[in-house]
Amino acid sequence: MSPERPAAPIPLGTRVVLRHRLPAGYSHPMTDVIGELVSLEPVVAVRTADGRVMQVAPGSVVALKALSARPIRVTEIRALEHAAAAGRPGLELDWVDGWLVRSGGGAGGDTDSATPLGERGTVADPADPEVRARLRAWFAARGLPLRLRVPDRLARVPADWPASASLLVMGADLQNVPLPPGQTPVTIGDGPDADWLALHRGGEAARGVLRTVAGGTLGFGRIGAPGRTPLAIGRAAITDAPDGRRWVGLSDLEVAPEHRRQGLGTLVCGALLRWARERGATHAYLQVDEDDTATRALGRGLGFIDHHRCRYVTEPVG
Repeated sequence: MSPERPAAPIPLGTRVVLRHRLPAGYSHPMTDVIGELVSLEPVVAVRTADGRVMQVAPGSVVALKALSARPIRVTEIRALEHAAAAGRPGLELDWVDGWLVRSGGGAGGDTDSATPLGERGTVADPADPEVRARLRAWFAARGLPLRLRVPDRLARVPADWPASASLLVMGADLQNVPLPPGQTPVTIGDGPDADWLALHRGGEAARGVLRTVAGGTLGFGRIGAPGRTPLAIGRAAITDAPDGRRWVGLSDLEVAPEHRRQGLGTLVCGALLRWARERGATHAYLQVDEDDTATRALGRGLGFIDHHRCRYVTEPVG
């Protein structure tokens, strides 16, 4: 009987069950291994939950099947959100009743919002008028409305607050991401100069927010000659999460309209991920609007999978 193999290759990083034959002398002829697929050739390799990597010769494989993704724990969502907040802390950041509050001076996006990142039991309910008043006062002092960033399962969304479109946070283990070998046309600097900002949708006004990171390292990638507007750009922020993982967040990806659909975005992302791995990053994340099919496809092509979702809600006026 030939081994039961999938009709199409299973993407690396998928949770699988691997059934394989055991050498002669074992009490049973075969066994199963459950874990994350890290290689299909020259050997089939699976990383188990305790971190061990089991390697099996292809001829010993009896079956290889994809399993449903392991549920993401609440602690993992909170840890990634901590790393993401450090990667884009804005111009001011503080704590109010278990909510991490950030201001980017009106830049919007991740900044200018409050995220429930306090430990379990310490995040106050914004439906409480006193809690809401304290949060509102922090943002009002900076000329901003009270806006919440609410990741899955970390807090309740006030029922009467208007919500924006959902934001998808994708994650990847850098050991499973295919990184570009050798030379690439991407150069990486430590700041956004005027040329880089010329392609960024926020322009010069975004410089201050883009340059901030809390206890981490920034890289700004580009494709294009110095002294000219780049063909493509991207930002990478390396920060540590409370659970010990070192994350790199990809953001601010832009490709000049006349050069889109030529793989330049993938080149920039791959170079930034390699740069981050060389600096100790172990995992990567990418935040995408749910309706941004192009960036979602780019992430999946690099090996990113869905991690969790966030919603932004704003306190009603009046």
